[in-house]
Amino acid sequence: MSFLNSVLNNSKKYDDPFKHWELNKPLTEEQINEIVQADIANPAEHNLNYDGTRAIDGGEGKFRSGISDGGKALKFRCFITKDNSNKFPALTNLIKELQNKKTCETISKLIGKDLSKAYVRIEVICDRSGFWLKPHCDIKEKIMSCLLFVNKHNESEDLGTDFYDSNLKRVKTLPYRDNYGYFFSSGPNTWHGMEKKEILKERRCLQVNYVNFKTDWKVD
Repeated sequence: MSFLNSVLNNSKKYDDPFKHWELNKPLTEEQINEIVQADIANPAEHNLNYDGTRAIDGGEGKFRSGISDGGKALKFRCFITKDNSNKFPALTNLIKELQNKKTCETISKLIGKDLSKAYVRIEVICDRSGFWLKPHCDIKEKIMSCLLFVNKHNESEDLGTDFYDSNLKRVKTLPYRDNYGYFFSSGPNTWHGMEKKEILKERRCLQVNYVNFKTDWKVD
């Protein structure tokens, strides 16, 4: 229960510019290895440029409500589903931990939202040179948003997520440290993104969401 242990014992709450928690060592080594080894296409090799969203191959830029696999931009995105879970046994164990009642109740109390009817959705991310993410607020369908960093190439800590105030002034950059991350609950002023920065090799992360639409992974 590495994730829950991190939430309970290795996390810190912040209120500026909005309520969020930073997590230390939420992942096991086996989970980190699967994130590092996940095969994710490089957009540059397909003559595609990052556009400030995560849907870069014809998928609509904004979140497609209710589409659990991420929609059209699938070959550049690696969601863990029941169909590919055999390739990701450690990350599947993380999903089971996130489905666990104790984990859900702990997160529910912190963010003040009911997760008893939620679903888990996780995605391995690999951002390359040129990636950026425009400031945005997650929609209400994402009840809890969490990003866990895996930095095995000594990339700059400045590659973490940028947090903004309601005037879109950058207030904070989360440090892109290995086995570190954050979570928060969606709201009207939870502005976040990533400015254009230099990625030398790759920026690996694991995106974790509790959502209110159906995925393969319903909470217990």
